[in-house]
Amino acid sequence: MCGRVDIHTPPSDLARLLEAAMTLGVDPEGPPSWNVAPSRSVPVIVEDKVSLEARPPAAEPWDKGFKVPSYDLRRRLDIYRWGLLPHWSKDTRLGYKMINAKAETLTTKPAYSVPFREHRCLVVVDGFFEWKVPDLCPPKKKIPFYFHRSDGQPITFAGLHETWWNKSRSKEPDPDTLLKTCTIITTDAGPDMVEVHNRMPVIIERDDIDAWLDPDQHDPKALSEFLVPAAKGTLVKYAISREVNSPRNDGPQIIEPVSEPED
Repeated sequence: MCGRVDIHTPPSDLARLLEAAMTLGVDPEGPPSWNVAPSRSVPVIVEDKVSLEARPPAAEPWDKGFKVPSYDLRRRLDIYRWGLLPHWSKDTRLGYKMINAKAETLTTKPAYSVPFREHRCLVVVDGFFEWKVPDLCPPKKKIPFYFHRSDGQPITFAGLHETWWNKSRSKEPDPDTLLKTCTIITTDAGPDMVEVHNRMPVIIERDDIDAWLDPDQHDPKALSEFLVPAAKGTLVKYAISREVNSPRNDGPQIIEPVSEPED
């Protein structure tokens, strides 16, 4: 499970690093947060098809038969609410239960099957948190750990997105209730994670981003090949203060390392 993340790099920097345009209305400077909880805003990378104007027919003989593309692709960074709301949701409460989507159930659960084929995205963070239970008998306090990429780059989680509006108020999209929502896909823990938790978010590596976001790719079998644990050495982890346990606490001190407590 991934239930808390760190997002302090400005959206403009994330967009530049991931070669994406900024969606109109996104604040290029932030605001930053080192302790982002579900239902809050997170930066998301999506890829859209953009229609091209009709082009004149080719004049040269060697051009005959060449299929001129009818659209181009546009990669952009936008801000979404963390917690997927399927289009059929009656209200926003369901989003609190859908912050993560298990890779194993993407093709079988109705809430995920269509977004998996049609609405994939990247959820971009600087790091994330997970809690380790040092001893199950007797129960002891969980130890929070912070994870970030070993190369210092932003983490690009595999995600799904949906746009929701309150259909009890309007049969057409209502700007007053329109919500762009997302979830983070999880899989079995990899070698960098397994000592802390048995699951981890799926990380899409830079070389795989084009294929993951490709709006013409709808094959669940092909897409499932990306839903694997991160390779050893991808992530660095260390224990942090239990101050992170409350999302009301925020600031760069949240991700400062501490000695792992013994109790």
